[in-house]
Order: sequence, then C-alpha cells, then structure tokens
Amino acid sequence: MDSNRGLLTLRRNGRETMNCSWGTELWDQFDNLEKHTQWGIEFVERYTKFVKERSEIELNYAKQIRNLSKKYQPKKNSREEEEYKYSSCRAFLMTLNELNDYAGQHEVIAENLNTQILSELLRHVQELKAERKSHFHDGRRAQQHMENSWKQLESSKRRFERDCKEADRAQHYFEKMDADINVTKADVEKARQQAQIRHQVAAESKNEYLSCLQKFNKDQSEHYYTLIPLIFQRIQEMEERRIERVGESMRTYADVDRRVLPIVSKCLDGMNKAAESIDPKMDTKQVVETYKSGFEPPGDVEFEDYSLSMRRAVSESSFLNARGENRRRSRGKLWPFIKRNKGTSSEDYSHLPPEQRRKKLQAKLNDITKDLQKEMDQRDALAKMKDVYVKNPHMGDPNSVDPRLEEITHNIDKLQLETSKFESWLADVEGKLLEKGDAQRRQSAHYDSQGHTPVGNNCAQNRESPDGSYTEDQSVETQFKSRSTEFDDEFDDEDPLPTIGTCKALYPFEGQNEGTIWMAEGEMLYVIEEDKGDGWTRVRRSEDEEGYVPTSYIKLYFDTSAKGAMTYI
Repeated sequence: MDSNRGLLTLRRNGRETMNCSWGTELWDQFDNLEKHTQWGIEFVERYTKFVKERSEIELNYAKQIRNLSKKYQPKKNSREEEEYKYSSCRAFLMTLNELNDYAGQHEVIAENLNTQILSELLRHVQELKAERKSHFHDGRRAQQHMENSWKQLESSKRRFERDCKEADRAQHYFEKMDADINVTKADVEKARQQAQIRHQVAAESKNEYLSCLQKFNKDQSEHYYTLIPLIFQRIQEMEERRIERVGESMRTYADVDRRVLPIVSKCLDGMNKAAESIDPKMDTKQVVETYKSGFEPPGDVEFEDYSLSMRRAVSESSFLNARGENRRRSRGKLWPFIKRNKGTSSEDYSHLPPEQRRKKLQAKLNDITKDLQKEMDQRDALAKMKDVYVKNPHMGDPNSVDPRLEEITHNIDKLQLETSKFESWLADVEGKLLEKGDAQRRQSAHYDSQGHTPVGNNCAQNRESPDGSYTEDQSVETQFKSRSTEFDDEFDDEDPLPTIGTCKALYPFEGQNEGTIWMAEGEMLYVIEEDKGDGWTRVRRSEDEEGYVPTSYIKLYFDTSAKGAMTYI
C-alpha cells in the first residue's frame, strides 16, 4: 500500500483540501472513533430536536397570529361592523386580513421544516445508527481475529521455548551419563535417545512457532493495512455524509425562511397600502352622514320684559302669550308621567331624527329589494324547470314544482307589499326634509333682508330634543289629560317641596301638557325633584308656578348640601 496515500490532495469545491484517511492516520484509535461517531449521531439528533422545536414555535406563532386577527375581526350584525364605514377601520380590517396571510406563511415554514428537514434527518439518523453498528461490528470481528492469532503465536512461542529447555536438559543429562564410567551402556543409550527425542520435539515446536509467526505477521499486515483502513474509510465516509447532510439541512433551514420572504413582503406592502388608504376628510364627512339629524337649529329667543309687572310671566311678544291668564296664575297639576324609553324603536323608524330615519328606511328598502330579486330569480328558475318537465315528462313531474312556486309567489307578494310600505315612508320623510330645507332657505333670506329674526320661535310643537329623547305630540297630551282628574286634588293640597338645586334651560319648552311648565331658552329655574328615570325633572319658577320639564332640555346644578341632592351631575 502506498505510504503517501494520506498525503494526496484533491480539489474540492474550489478549495485545496488534504485527503486524510482515517484508516492510515487513526489505525490505533478504534475506541475514540467509536465515541466520536456516537457523538456525531447524538449531534444530529440534537439538531433534529432543534428543528422540531422551531417548527412547533412557528405553528404556535401562526396560531396566535390567526387568533389575534380573528379576535379583532368585526362581529356580524354588531356595532363594530358599522364602524368599518370609516377608512381607518377599513384599513385596520385590511391589516388584519394581511396579518392572517402573514400567519399562513409561518405555517408554510413549519410544514417545510417538517417535510424537508425533520423527516429527512430522522430517517438519516436511523440509517447512520444501522451503518455505524455494521462497521464497528466488522472492526471488532477483525480485532478479535487478531487477538486469536496473537494468542496462537504466543502459545506456540511458549511451547517452543519449553521444548528447547527440555531438549537442553536432556542433552546435559546425556552428556553427564556418557562421561560417568559407572553408568551402564544401556543407560547411556537410553539417555541419548531421550535427548534426540527432545531435540526432535523442539525442532517441531520451532517449525510450528515459525509458521504461527508468519501467519500472525500476515494477519497483522492485512489487519492494519487492508481491513482496518477499509473499515475506517467506510466509517469516515459515513461521518462525512453525516456532516454533509447536516450542512444541507442548515442551508435548507435558511432557504425555508427565504422562500416565504416575497409573500411576507407582499403582506407588509398590503399593510402599508391599507395605512395609505386612510382618508381623514372622508371619515369626518362620514361622521356627518352617520349622525346628522336633519333638525333645524333653534331660533333666537325674544326678549320678555318683566319690568312691566312682577307677576307677568312673559311679554306680549313672546310665543307663549297664547296661554291664558288662568294657566299662568294656577299652580301646575303634578302627577307621575308615562315613561319615555329612548331605546324604543318602531318599524318605520319614526323614533329617529329625520336624516337618520331616511338612511335607515333606504337601507331597509335596499335589503328588501335584494330579497325580492332573489325570490324572483328563484321563481324564474323554477318556471323554466317546470317547462322542461312539461316538455320532457321522463325527466320529472311538473306538479312537483308547484308547492315551491306557490311558496315563492307568496314571498314575492309579501316583499312587494313591504317595498310599497317602505317606499311610502321614505317618500314622506324625504318630502319633509325638502320642505324644511326650503323653509330654512326662506328664513335665511328673510333674516338677511330684515336684519333680525322673524317673530315667533322655530321650535314646533312636535320638535324633538337634540338627542331624540322626547317628542311632544297630541297623543301624549291626550294620555296626560285622561289621567289628570285622578291626581288634581292630591297635588293641589300638598306642601311646597324644598329646593335641591337650580337648572338652566338649554332649549325652549312650551309645556302644553298638564303637569308640565313652560320655559324659555337660557332661563334659570329651581329644581325641586330629580329625574326618577322617566326623562323628566320637576322645577319651580315662582311660588305658584312649578311642573315637569324634559331632563334633556336643561343643565342641572344640584346643591350638594341639600337633602336628597344628586352629586354625580
């Protein structure tokens, strides 16, 4: 075998590398190679565990990102869903969708780590263990053969040594017997023959020892220059494959991330695009569209001259002078009122301000129109199916379609009635909004030409408060009047209630219903009974003028030292 085989050089991957052979360089390091290759397998197993844990982290991260995106998605038929009419909210929704796609890329990373690295490494480790076991089994068998050969050599050597000593002793004994004149010739001949036998045995032992020595040297040469180099070379190749496979896995580990970067970048670009789509002007305009009530702002409050008479409640030019003197002089009748529920809604949305009512009616009408079109499409499809069955009876029974057609026709009739009803309501509210717009323009023109506000007040009898909490109409007045006689006497004789604070009128209120009291915008009144939850507060102007006013029409200033005063206003 060439002694310089370990010094050969190979050009590999563009680099000069020394081709070291384990078979020649590490011929006496069997145990250390066994330990090293075991460490190599354990290293691959440790790296495999690392990839597995990374894959689990990616899956958990993707799951948490998806849950986060789902958590902040708008709920159907909720207030959150309506918020997405604003560009900032829509941008946030786009960001959530991109984030969901972003999470998907981490799932791809986890899947590729499992399929392209983890499963391959697990299979490779099993192959390494089996191959390593085979190689070191061959090595141990070769070592055992050398040990047996060495034992045979040692045995023949000791036997040869023993036979030589015995031959020397027999020779010395013969020579001693031959020199002794007192020994018989027969004894001398016997000693000579014994010496010859011992020499013959020693010669045979020598030949056997030489044979064993030659065999051992041959086995040893073959062991250290053929068998061990071959076995160690295979172990070296196995180790190099292991190292190369780890390198490939590490490159794949990086490529798995790199391959999803373009998609991740698109997700991030989508998030930037979502941010750029935010339009502050559009959002502020949407606030107007969402909350605009359609009410006209209140007009100017006219001056009421109290200097003419201390008892006079309003001036002759006031819009309240239509009330009789009996009403101004008499004490208001007070009794519990029917509770106004702000949350109460009606089918025609009449509880809403005009502009919001128009929007709700239009949206409802659009939904009904979609449902109607859907039913009509189904009706047409069933009619075509029935026509096919009539022309081709073998394909189906035409009468089997009739029940469904009848049901759809009924639904269409119902939806058409709904359409007519909501169209009527929508036309009504649009007409009122148009009339208000014309009236406002005429009033503005009159104000500009005269330089002052028209006589009278813009607050009509049916005016709602700005928050929509109260609408004064004749039906409510009728309800009040029907119950008035039950409580007149009870309230006429009661003692005056103590004052618990004051209030300022934010809007004018006519107080036409029994038990209420009029007030002018900006007027200060005494509070004698707080709102019990029905939307009304009991106030007093003078000793004989007290009654209820809408709580939403006033600003309260409670006296915290007064008995029963509310401290949270």
